[in-house]
Amino acid sequence: MFAADLINRIIKGIDGIRIGVHVCRGNWSKQEDVLLSGDYARLMPALERMNITQFVLEYATPRAGDIDVVGRQLSDRELGLGVVNPRTDEVESVDLITAKAEKALEFYRPEQLFLNTDCGFACFSSRSVNVEQVAYKKLCAIVEASRFLRKKYCK
Repeated sequence: MFAADLINRIIKGIDGIRIGVHVCRGNWSKQEDVLLSGDYARLMPALERMNITQFVLEYATPRAGDIDVVGRQLSDRELGLGVVNPRTDEVESVDLITAKAEKALEFYRPEQLFLNTDCGFACFSSRSVNVEQVAYKKLCAIVEASRFLRKKYCK
């Protein structure tokens, strides 16, 4: 609970902006088997205690578990949903991204949901996790999926 209390102390008195926390599962390797895995269940007591607006969580890979763990307990907050993996060269399809978002929409209202990458594309100053062309295509897929979802859910 130390981390939750520390975050709450840091943000106390800050108003008028969206405050979010990103939980990183590792971005130092393209080898998925060496990165952190497991659902967010063990973090739930700390996450629930944080006085923040948005959780930015990685869900692009099976390493994060199912969205149900977070959705059942944090549906009163916003979710920055990780829908693409910055460490792979394969560009996720719009259908795959849309399916992940629609699963999250079982717990969150459309205005609570934000589509993100898992972590970022350039976490090391001397070595990017992926090349610009792949990153650009992945971001374009997120944009296309978000346009489809807005038309479908934000009438």
